[in-house]
Amino acid sequence: MAHPEVLIRGRRVLLPTGVAPAMLHITDGRITAVTAFDAPAPSDVPRIDANDLLVTPGIVDSHVHINEPGRTEWEGFLTATQAAAAGGITTVVDMPLNSIPPTTSADNAETKRDALRDQLHVNVAFWGGVVPGNTKDLPGLQRFGVPGCKCFTCHSGVDEFPMSTRADLELAMPVLRDLGRVLLVHAEAPGPLERAELEVAGQDPRLYQTYLRSRPKSAEDEAVAMVIELSRKHRCPAHIVHLSSASAIPLLRAAQAEGVPVTAETCLHYLTFTAEEIPDGATHYKCAPPIREASNRELLWKGLEEGVIGMIVSDHSPCTPALKKPETGDFLGAWGGIAGLQLGLSVLWTQAQARGVSLEQMVRWNTLGPAKLAGLAARKGQLAAGFDADLVFWDDAASFVVTPESIRHKHHVTPYAGRTLKGVVHQTFVGGRLAYSKTGGLAKPAGRFEAVGR
Repeated sequence: MAHPEVLIRGRRVLLPTGVAPAMLHITDGRITAVTAFDAPAPSDVPRIDANDLLVTPGIVDSHVHINEPGRTEWEGFLTATQAAAAGGITTVVDMPLNSIPPTTSADNAETKRDALRDQLHVNVAFWGGVVPGNTKDLPGLQRFGVPGCKCFTCHSGVDEFPMSTRADLELAMPVLRDLGRVLLVHAEAPGPLERAELEVAGQDPRLYQTYLRSRPKSAEDEAVAMVIELSRKHRCPAHIVHLSSASAIPLLRAAQAEGVPVTAETCLHYLTFTAEEIPDGATHYKCAPPIREASNRELLWKGLEEGVIGMIVSDHSPCTPALKKPETGDFLGAWGGIAGLQLGLSVLWTQAQARGVSLEQMVRWNTLGPAKLAGLAARKGQLAAGFDADLVFWDDAASFVVTPESIRHKHHVTPYAGRTLKGVVHQTFVGGRLAYSKTGGLAKPAGRFEAVGR
C-alpha cells in the first residue's frame, strides 16, 4: 500500500457497496486504499474527519456552457468552477458553443484550453462540436482529448455554431464511430419549430404559454426518431441531451431494447419546475427545449426510474442579465438558458428525497452516468482504490434558501432564487486537496484539464 499523504474519515461514506464508516487513503490525488474507519494508520499523516456528514463522490456535470473565450461576460472558467466547487461538483464538461471560437477543431480547442490557466477550481473537460463541413476536423478533436462531439438539429442560437442537417450527420457519424466517440444531439427538428413559430406570431410574447407553444414536443420527437434511425444505420453511439419531451421516451425505450446505441439525459429544471407555475414575463425560466407541463415532468421521472433516461445534468447556460429582457418579459426574444450549476446537488437531493429516491440512485444519475458518457468512468464517480480523490462532505438533513448573494456564477439570475433546498455542501475536495469549505470559502485553484482517451 502506498504511503498516504492524507487520510479522510467519515462515519457515512458512500462506497460502491453502500454507505458505511470508512477511511480513505489518498496519495498523489488518488484513493490508494479504503479501510475501516478505525483501522490502524500512519501517525504522521494528516487526517480530515467528516464525522457524521455524508461523504460522496464529487458530482460530474457533463453539460455546462462556460462561454470562454469570446463571451466571457456571460460566464467564464473562473466563476463557473468556483460555483461548481461550492456546489460539490468536481468535474464539468464544457459544451463546444457560445465560446468564440467554438470547439469545432483542434486549433479552436487549444485556444480554449489556453484560457484555463490558473482559473480552475475543479476539473474541466471539453466536448467537441459537429457543424457542417468539419468532418475532417473530428480526428484532430479526438486526438486533442474530447470524449465526443455535439451537434444541433435546429438553430443553435449563435451563428458561429450552425445546425447540422441529416446529410451532415450521415458524414460525421461513421467518423465518430470509428474514432470511438459519441455524438451528442440537441434534438429539435426545424420543421415543427418553424410551423409553431408561425402559429404563435402576433401572440403575447410575455405569456409563457406562447413560448411553450413555439417549441412543441413534436419537434423533439421527430429529431429523436431521426437520431435513432441514423444511430441504428451507422452503429454510432448517440446521446440525446436535455430531453424535455416525455413522448420521446417510448422511442428511446424501443431503440435501446433493440440494441441501438442511443442514450439520453434530462435536466434539473425539467424535473423541478412545471409550465403551470411559471409566471408570465418570468424569462429566467426560459430554456430550449422548454419546461413543460406537470404531467410531462412525472413521465420524465418515470423514464429515469425505468433507466431509459440515464443521467441528470444542469445544462448551465447563463447569459448577461440584459439578454433575459427582464424589462419587457419577452419570452420569444430573451436568451434561452438556465443558470443552476452551483445548486445541482441540492436541487436533485430535494426532489429525490421527496420522491423516495435513494442516495445511491441519485449518484448513479448525477455522477456515475455523466462520468461514463464523458469517458471518465475509470477515474471518476466512485470512492474506491484507484479512483481520483474527488469528493464532497455534505449535510443531507440541512436546508437553505437560495439567495443572490450565495450564488457564485458570474450572474445571479436563476429560477431557483427564493427556493428552499435540502442538502448543504460543507467541503469539496479535488484530487485530495480542499477546493471549497463552507466556513473558509474557496481555496486556490486546484483543478486540471481532463483530456479523455489520450
